[in-house]
Amino acid sequence: MAIKQVSIFLENMVGRLATVSQLLGDAGINIRGLAVADTNDFGILRLLIDDVESGVDILMKNGIVCQYSEVCAVEIEPCPGSLAKALGVLRDAGVNVNYMYTVAEPGGPNAVMIFQFGDALDKAEEILANAGFKVLDKLI
Repeated sequence: MAIKQVSIFLENMVGRLATVSQLLGDAGINIRGLAVADTNDFGILRLLIDDVESGVDILMKNGIVCQYSEVCAVEIEPCPGSLAKALGVLRDAGVNVNYMYTVAEPGGPNAVMIFQFGDALDKAEEILANAGFKVLDKLI
């Protein structure tokens, strides 16, 4: 049920994010979610897009280094303790979260957390589903 995420290594300079979004937009590829981690010199842009293969191809043809990996998307209820419960069941099962971020899904009341687990993706999805969390196979 994993979702493909595109990771892009960008120089931390004016216009790099605009270039990426313009290339994808011009190709008719919608950005569904994103997160940026940065340092003084470079950043990692993580994107959830409608057409991963075409998006990676367009970016690479334009000299933008990128790759895709699999992440887990999980609905989290908007109430105190919901995220703590999800993280708790993962902790109790010995599953490490490499990183996470949230995306908004306009069609529903819940937030969607994106988790990256490395090699433990299948195990983590099973643990979360068994604990009553809705693990998504796509974003709307």
